[in-house]
Amino acid sequence: MRATEPEVVDIVWAAIEPLIPVHAETHPLGCHRPRAADRDCFEVMLVRLVTGCSWEDAERLCGNKVSDTTVRHRRDQWEAAGVFNAVAEEAIRAYDKIIGLDLCEVAVDGSLHKSPAGGEGTGKNPTDRAKLGWKWSVLTEKHGIPIGWTTDGAHRNDSVLLEPTLADAAERGLLSAVETIWLDRGYDSEVTRTRLAEFGIADAVIAKKRKRGEAEGTTTLPMGLRWPVERTNSWLSNFGALRRNTDRKICHRLAQFALAVAFLLTAKLIDWRNRWSPGCVPIR
Repeated sequence: MRATEPEVVDIVWAAIEPLIPVHAETHPLGCHRPRAADRDCFEVMLVRLVTGCSWEDAERLCGNKVSDTTVRHRRDQWEAAGVFNAVAEEAIRAYDKIIGLDLCEVAVDGSLHKSPAGGEGTGKNPTDRAKLGWKWSVLTEKHGIPIGWTTDGAHRNDSVLLEPTLADAAERGLLSAVETIWLDRGYDSEVTRTRLAEFGIADAVIAKKRKRGEAEGTTTLPMGLRWPVERTNSWLSNFGALRRNTDRKICHRLAQFALAVAFLLTAKLIDWRNRWSPGCVPIR
């Protein structure tokens, strides 16, 4: 997987390291055990994100350099300091500066996944025999780059998650340039059209629901530019911790999602560099 390539890992770590809050020494005698390295904790987080294994297994896969308890504690500290959100924001800004976001046409969709451990932000998955699951809703630009997202239980309808997804993109200042939004028939309602109007999006292409007794294909619209968001959902589903999530808090799932976005965009920027500026590729 691209997220485990040394160059990708080094670049993402270089962006995360300056964001980590400085540790304050609190022991009165200064004689406790040496503090585990942040880089070692980051590697355990990466292994769990990519494979979806338990924290204990991720610790063993990383050579037992740092305990799983320490890694979870360090993750909570970084999440509270906004590290994961900040690195995702930096990745989006870097992509926009170097390649450019095409916001004339965007697409939004949800994706259902397993969450066997339950916890807040989960619900009965209607497509998986009512087993516990979670859902993310993501807004992507024309080429599938995520620009806004949110999460909730698997029982939530996509249209319910539309408003917080758009609000997340609006906080980044990326919604004002949107001209057309593509949605599937799960969003076909007057509530959806009202919400889009509130965000200043006048042109919405929504696949129509087929009414009882109508022949298939009579009122539906073609997929159009909804395929980029479907492809993005596939990219994100390759991360094991997103595909089968065992976190029990919403903030932890959002942290995992933001880190996955950072790895995706970093890999894309490296591919762009290798194609258009091959002279900058480091010698291996």
